[in-house]
Amino acid sequence: LQELFPPELVLHFEQARAGDGIHQLYQFPLRLQPPKVIEMPARGNGKAGAGRAEPARQESLVNIAVTPLISRDQQQIGRVILFDDVTERSELERRLVQADKLSSIGLLAAGVAHEINTPLAVISAYAQMLARQVSGDQEKSRLLEKIARQTFRASEIVNALLNFSRSAPASFEDVDLNRVIRETLVLLEHQMEQAGVRVELELEEPLGPVKGNPGKLQQVFLNLFLNARDAMEAGGVLRVRSRTHPQGVEVEVHDSGPGIAPENLHRIFDPFFTTKAARRGTGLGLSVTYGIVREHGGEIQVESRPGQGACFRLEFPLARKALHA
Repeated sequence: LQELFPPELVLHFEQARAGDGIHQLYQFPLRLQPPKVIEMPARGNGKAGAGRAEPARQESLVNIAVTPLISRDQQQIGRVILFDDVTERSELERRLVQADKLSSIGLLAAGVAHEINTPLAVISAYAQMLARQVSGDQEKSRLLEKIARQTFRASEIVNALLNFSRSAPASFEDVDLNRVIRETLVLLEHQMEQAGVRVELELEEPLGPVKGNPGKLQQVFLNLFLNARDAMEAGGVLRVRSRTHPQGVEVEVHDSGPGIAPENLHRIFDPFFTTKAARRGTGLGLSVTYGIVREHGGEIQVESRPGQGACFRLEFPLARKALHA
């Protein structure tokens, strides 16, 4: 055991022998490639736990079970350790939970958005009418301007809710993601310059086509680029890479911001979760992004360490080419 695992995990097994059993998560690197056969002392009761291993740079969730090895004459002659890789099952459970959240929030969002739209329109109309009547009174005009500005913000939130809840099927076609990325960056060119963000592109040419809706895919990159801009409050570098591999097309969006706190990594795709200031975000951008990517049969993952920025990795399947006789 000492040859394969770090001291803290060895100590954990030693302590577990005298306890009532445990079930915890551990993160540890395997020391040997491939692992050797482990010989355990012939004593102790059966225990079970879970560990997190990182062989060959890829993190895996591993369920660890330890139990005595009993002979036919009921004598303990050793111990059996079972390592069960449950990474795929855990990832599937996470996706199911996320899909359920999106579905539930989508239904709620649609109802709330429609109910709020009407009073917002009335408030906005009366505020504009009053502003014209008191155009000579600076104090009243300033107050009405605040009302109009906050009404507009509320309207933006309502529109985001409606976009989040819409599930109407979109028309799909062969799409060049490089073109979508460039067109999106053109729209944001002025904003990026104002924020002091330098854009670096590493786009593979030619890039394999994906089957998708250009408008929705542009929304994906628009959300990611705006998030990156907001994360780099003092300016920085936005790197966008694309490449084709046998399984599909991969795009990476990397910013040089402060990164995402570890406790927030698993929540950033949750509806209404945001780390932005109270008046800067609705918490729906990444949820919408996640839904669109999944609608296109793709995957989206995020990697981040505090102080080293964040990297969003998107993968889309290649468009199938029609066979001609």
